[in-house]
Amino acid sequence: MFYICFQIVFTMKSFITLFLSLLTAFSTLSAANPVLPGYHADPEILFSHATGRYYIYSTTDGFPSWGGSYYTCFSSADLVNWQDEGIVLNLATDQVSWATGNAWAPAIEEVRQPDGHYKYYLYFSGHNPQTRRKEIGVAVADSPTGPFVDSGKPIVTDAQRPKAAKGGQAIDVDVFTDPVSGKHYLYWGNSFMAGAELSDDMLSIREETITLMTPEGGTLQDYRYREAPYAIYRNGLYYFFWSVDDTRSTNYHIAYGTATSPLGKITVAKDPVVLIARPDEGIYGTGHNSAILLPKGTRDANGRKIKRDQWRIVYHRINKDCLNNDPGNHREVCIDPLLFRKDGTIAPVQPTK
Repeated sequence: MFYICFQIVFTMKSFITLFLSLLTAFSTLSAANPVLPGYHADPEILFSHATGRYYIYSTTDGFPSWGGSYYTCFSSADLVNWQDEGIVLNLATDQVSWATGNAWAPAIEEVRQPDGHYKYYLYFSGHNPQTRRKEIGVAVADSPTGPFVDSGKPIVTDAQRPKAAKGGQAIDVDVFTDPVSGKHYLYWGNSFMAGAELSDDMLSIREETITLMTPEGGTLQDYRYREAPYAIYRNGLYYFFWSVDDTRSTNYHIAYGTATSPLGKITVAKDPVVLIARPDEGIYGTGHNSAILLPKGTRDANGRKIKRDQWRIVYHRINKDCLNNDPGNHREVCIDPLLFRKDGTIAPVQPTK
């Protein structure tokens, strides 16, 4: 009798354990892509060493002609559950004096100051009514959620394009800190890719360092550069990502190449396509990414410790229900694993639902 009771208790305990495991797995799956509510695009991700949380800044989508005027911020402890932190910068107010709207594609960097506290530099593009062009500015805060104070003028103007750069605009900015030299860099441009070293205070670029970096060649089916440069560093190489085709296209996708210096010539990867649509899964227009190395020793949503060299790619895609209704303005933010092979090449990302 004791044996039978023991078996029943053991079986019930096993069942409860299994049920809880499935519940945990289901809760993780139910919080899968897209990770943010509503329409957002051009996501920039940051892990703050000051707060121990992740932050996503993005283009606020859903407006005709990409007419959004403000940036919102979402934060998370585990990359699964995201909290709306509200508007951090609004170009339609006097918070930004030189731009009136078209708040597109932000980039942010957390920089430790000599006294130990951190400052946050938010780079963004907006429409400058004086030049009638899109230009890039910077706003600074003592917290990743603001309040951000604009520098008062664009730091990359349309006139500061590299020689030989044709067409395009000063948009889609990326900020990158080189772990080798400690120097900071900006990358930007659609139809061309430009790079330049930032000044020590990160409020201007060193004009003498402006470099035309557009990856050469390719087609719309593989790696022809369009916009959205993004840089990371890993094992002695600088990896550059960019978007191909038009953000309104279901074919919008991500390619990559490498360089041996932050402003060096980019060598396109042998298999350059990192992430592309999967129509069979209802996934379209996967482009404009950022990426992040998960901090070793932190824990994921299931409580597991993060091991070394675990990366995530953050990108937008077209909301599948809006394919026939202004798809370029109805995009959603997603996160998936970014995997490197032993030889340093990047395995194609499998976009998930």
